[in-house]
Amino acid sequence: MGRDSSEKRVVVVSDPAALAQRVADRFLVRVRARTADGRLAHIALTGGSMGAAVLRAVAQHPNAAGIDWSLVHFWWGDERFVPAADAERNALQARTALLDHIDIPAENIHEVAASDSGLSLDAAAEAYAADLARFGTPEQAWPSFAVCFLGVGPDAHIASLFPDRDEILVTDVAAVPVRNSPKPPPERVTLTRPVINASKRVWLVLTGAEKASALGLALAGANYTSVPVAGAKGRKRTVFFVDEAAASKVEPDLIDAAY
Repeated sequence: MGRDSSEKRVVVVSDPAALAQRVADRFLVRVRARTADGRLAHIALTGGSMGAAVLRAVAQHPNAAGIDWSLVHFWWGDERFVPAADAERNALQARTALLDHIDIPAENIHEVAASDSGLSLDAAAEAYAADLARFGTPEQAWPSFAVCFLGVGPDAHIASLFPDRDEILVTDVAAVPVRNSPKPPPERVTLTRPVINASKRVWLVLTGAEKASALGLALAGANYTSVPVAGAKGRKRTVFFVDEAAASKVEPDLIDAAY
């Protein structure tokens, strides 16, 4: 009997470099399948070292040239509210790694407003929610991402949804401001949990032994208010792409060797 399509899957790859390559391979397969008949593919990106490594692997992949990037729209699960040229910006990291190297219309790249844009933090969150709503449906004021990439912190946070904070409980808007973030910088904008969970596929990419506990709690079905990663779930697939160090506490029967 095959696995339930909604079941959380764990894919283990030897090391971070090989992991980035595996995720890039799967990503390009998915985007090609989504856009082959002219459909749009909305993608939510993540920041961090692995987020950038995956995008660099996509940029260098021979199959990237075969994608019609005009059908792809890029968003971010969260963004640091810093100046546009700040190296901490997830969007700047993504542009350097991939977006500046592909033929994609500027209007397909949906950045959160930077702190030097003239908008306040609250206004930046509202503007991002309004942009998402342009691609929403009668049922939801945001697009369903073909793939939503998420990093995972050692504290089990995803996007800028941190444990035991109000943002993880918000369900009535698409994006919210974050102040006094437990991880610097202190001001951010993040997607809310309903937007993440409306995604067709949620792909969580994590490496290192310090992430093993968070992964174990997510797979055990911990309470998402205290363990936000436990509440991330795609409508079709939820896949944890991890290296061997992060997988140290995963039961062998949870590992999907075929994905």
